[in-house]
Amino acid sequence: MTNSVKSIFSQLGNFGQRIRELRENKGILLRQMAASLEIDTALISKFERGERKPNREQVKRIARFLKADKNELLTLWLADRVQYIISEEMSLAEEALEIVKRNIKDETRTHTD
Repeated sequence: MTNSVKSIFSQLGNFGQRIRELRENKGILLRQMAASLEIDTALISKFERGERKPNREQVKRIARFLKADKNELLTLWLADRVQYIISEEMSLAEEALEIVKRNIKDETRTHTD
């Protein structure tokens, strides 16, 4: 991974920012959250800073622990993942996203017809 991609990746963190905000607003210490979720404190910290990405199951567990909207956190998590993937191909990203949007619309229509 190039330094520029690492830089872009480190700037991501919609999910991480949100879980930090939720945790701090509830007065929960990082170590309390980590202990309750049975996840290393350093790893939770990296999630919050956008340096590591949790898996889907971890996101759901974090949402339950924080009593947060699971769909909101999953959406932010997915957005971070998509952004990370396309950040490696910035010149093609916009066109690729347009294709994905069209495909999603087509699938939605297919499933609702």
